[in-house]
Amino acid sequence: MFLRNDQGLELGGGTSARAFGRALVREADLHPIERIRIAAQRIDWVPDLGSQIGSLSWWRGLCTCTALCAATWALSPGFRPIVGAVPAPLTGSEWDEARAQGIAPLGLGSDTGRRMAAGDLVRPLAEAPERPSIDLSATLGEGDGFERMLERAGVSRRDADDAAALVAQVTDLGDIAPGTAVSLTLGRRPSKLYARPLEKLDMRARFDMALTLNRAGEALHLTERPIAIDHTPLRLQGLVGSSLYRSARAAGAPAKAVESYIRAMASRLSIGSDVHAADSFDMVIERERAATGETRTGKLLFAGLDRGSRQTKLVRWTVDGDEDWFDADGRIERKGQMGLPVAGRITSNFGWRTHPILGFVKLHKGLDIGAAYGSPIYAAIEGSVSFTGRAGGYGNFVKLTHGGNLVSGYGHMSRIAVRSGQRVARGQVIGYVGSTGLSTGPHLHWEIWKNGVSINPRSISFDQIQRLSGRQLAGLKAQVSRLLAVIPGR
Repeated sequence: MFLRNDQGLELGGGTSARAFGRALVREADLHPIERIRIAAQRIDWVPDLGSQIGSLSWWRGLCTCTALCAATWALSPGFRPIVGAVPAPLTGSEWDEARAQGIAPLGLGSDTGRRMAAGDLVRPLAEAPERPSIDLSATLGEGDGFERMLERAGVSRRDADDAAALVAQVTDLGDIAPGTAVSLTLGRRPSKLYARPLEKLDMRARFDMALTLNRAGEALHLTERPIAIDHTPLRLQGLVGSSLYRSARAAGAPAKAVESYIRAMASRLSIGSDVHAADSFDMVIERERAATGETRTGKLLFAGLDRGSRQTKLVRWTVDGDEDWFDADGRIERKGQMGLPVAGRITSNFGWRTHPILGFVKLHKGLDIGAAYGSPIYAAIEGSVSFTGRAGGYGNFVKLTHGGNLVSGYGHMSRIAVRSGQRVARGQVIGYVGSTGLSTGPHLHWEIWKNGVSINPRSISFDQIQRLSGRQLAGLKAQVSRLLAVIPGR
């Protein structure tokens, strides 16, 4: 067999030089130049100078490196300075323009930009002249006065009083909504000792009216600009899902309308136990749409809940000056059993039990309702707030006083939403679920006292039914038909 080594020689295996009919080539038989080339290939000309320091190959590599550095330095052209062209000095207008645009001589009166610097003929002013007019805006704050707002903006007291008198001809100044923006134009004044005169005022006095005040001579004149308003209500529908409140808000309902919806439904059924995720809500809300594009919502007019085979339809109706929620048949009724004050599930009933924290058997004087942290808690029935604050193991606690020697308590709240002495309606938010006091997790402890004795909240019942008839009933049904004719989402 034949092999080729690193020197290009063919070596043969076997017992004789001609074992396979081919002679082996010996290095001594090669041409002298070929032997020199092979010897040079064996030498490592660039060894690693970091290893085998002091060896023959290391000294050879050092000599090679030194020779290369010396050859490079000897063959380099040298480091001679390059002479650049020197620009001619600027004179005349070119020098003035360059000086005006320069950065370095700013302290000597120069400026940036393509502007000429001040010459010898320029005389500094004692004070800068005022603008002939100023455009600005002012905003009416909460509890603010219209005249005070104008005076803070720089309007003189006389002009502020005149402007307020003109605006009052169109709308009551107290009815102007906080946050209303007023555009002002102040004119030229004879000196800085006087306030600028009011030249123009532009504002949205009402949702359906814009006003403009313009000065003509010494007096202000009012121009009214009525705005067309569309009063088509807003109808929203959707599934209850995991949270009725969140689903209604996601559908576009304002927070106050959703709270009104929950209060209305709480008068007929239990929000916590009777309303399920597959149920559908239906609400109609007052809405005003201006021709300028703004939209304003008002009260809830209709509240509906579709629970499959059972439907609840409630409409807001006024009888003898009092508004209340009637069903589509003209009746006001409340369930005989008090509904749960929070959307959740009962985790501990009224009666004897082993206390989860204290560890001994103790009478549980209420209901524990498990719910998500921060869920709203509603008043089970109308009443007045007799206590709010910290109450030992109850944590943050609210106590409501009702008629018939009936008192209800709500414990472990994360936050209280009412104050002592306040009157609350059924379904009104009084706080939010928490885990304060002796509690193992977020829940509501709901307790009822009758004549000072704790009783089972599920045993309380009351009935109240009122029926409409004649013209009132016909008008209510006509209102229901109009509201249900509204196309959802438009």
